[in-house]
Amino acid sequence: MEVTRLPGLVVRAIAVGGMDNNVYLLTAAGGDQLLIDAAAEPEAIEALLTSAADDADAPHLRYLLTTHSHHDHIGALAAVAPAHPGTETLAGDADADAITAATGVPITRRLQHGDTIALGDVTLDVIGLRGHTPGSVAIACTLPGVPTQVFTGDSLFPGGVGNTGRDPQRFGSLFSDVVSRLFERYRGDDAVVRPGHGKPTTLGAERPHLAEWEARGW
Repeated sequence: MEVTRLPGLVVRAIAVGGMDNNVYLLTAAGGDQLLIDAAAEPEAIEALLTSAADDADAPHLRYLLTTHSHHDHIGALAAVAPAHPGTETLAGDADADAITAATGVPITRRLQHGDTIALGDVTLDVIGLRGHTPGSVAIACTLPGVPTQVFTGDSLFPGGVGNTGRDPQRFGSLFSDVVSRLFERYRGDDAVVRPGHGKPTTLGAERPHLAEWEARGW
């Protein structure tokens, strides 16, 4: 488990399932929690929640957020959601119906690009990144004195954007959104990218390669 302590926020991360999906748990100082991608292994996710018992006074799971509708990111949602009554379920508007169809879990808040999520005193920005799926979203957290944290799902990884099936239109949409909504908005090169699989990177490490990604088309 990776644990990152930031001003007013603790981020815990584990990898689950056969595709090593990253599950992130954000705990605000006041106790509100947001879980990103209940991907697989519900027992491991419950253990992740238990591990955060001392990250705040009376921590409680307020939000279950799904970055996109692909099966490897939703495998534990049907088990985790009913285990925490009253928890809001969040997903991008264009992916919400597919998530519900696959899991039986209603999405109580359908996210749009530009929305914000209040996690205690922490404000999270919702960033729509269309292309890997129509309704993929990333979540960004900017806190004073520390690098911005961006949770990108499968839309941005070390070395490139997410899979768009070699479809030029889908790639163009995703590349455009990643450039304009991430690289041009969060200009600090130390901004941390936390993807849906694999290790973190930074916007600064990836920025020099944007032209290469655009030229190769993936």
